[in-house]
Amino acid sequence: MARPDISEERRAQILEAALEVFARQGFHDARMDDIAQASGLSKGALYLYYKSKDAIIGALLHTLFSVMMRSSQTIEHDDGSARDRILRITRRFADEVDLLSKALPVMLEFYAVAARDRVVRASMGEMLDSYTALLTHVLQQGIERGEFRAEDPEGLAVALIAIWEGMTLLWATKPDKIHWREHAMLAVNVFLDGLTLQPADRA
Repeated sequence: MARPDISEERRAQILEAALEVFARQGFHDARMDDIAQASGLSKGALYLYYKSKDAIIGALLHTLFSVMMRSSQTIEHDDGSARDRILRITRRFADEVDLLSKALPVMLEFYAVAARDRVVRASMGEMLDSYTALLTHVLQQGIERGEFRAEDPEGLAVALIAIWEGMTLLWATKPDKIHWREHAMLAVNVFLDGLTLQPADRA
């Protein structure tokens, strides 16, 4: 009788343990031994699935991003105005920030690792490209339907992402002063107010 394939289960087990270790010790100080111990696997078993710490970091980034991206993609093609969908995506992003708050130190370290590791940098580039494409599509629809004034939708998408990412960095620096959901929603609403065509402009 064939053995069941548990490789995906083992990978998830390793990544969950790595998230805890990285959040506690940081990328630099964490060792493969620490991750193996936290996962309950031998070091040899760990290396069967991931050949290096950077490989684990890249896989973790991909996993965290995939969760956030899937939740946003469900809204992209929903009914409703472009403004409403952008605000819903922002709220969904806020939900994911809440759920991943324990991973915040890890998420911030991705930026530092991306500067020296091309695999992680490529993964973060894919994340940016995916969110840019999603928001560009929604913004383009808003322009075509007369909700927003004509501007470069891709440039607008990058600006929206900058609001989210900037708010995350500020929140990490001053979590007692920066309330991600409240401040991000304020910033995005002001941003969209500046794009919205008034009735007189549509005539």
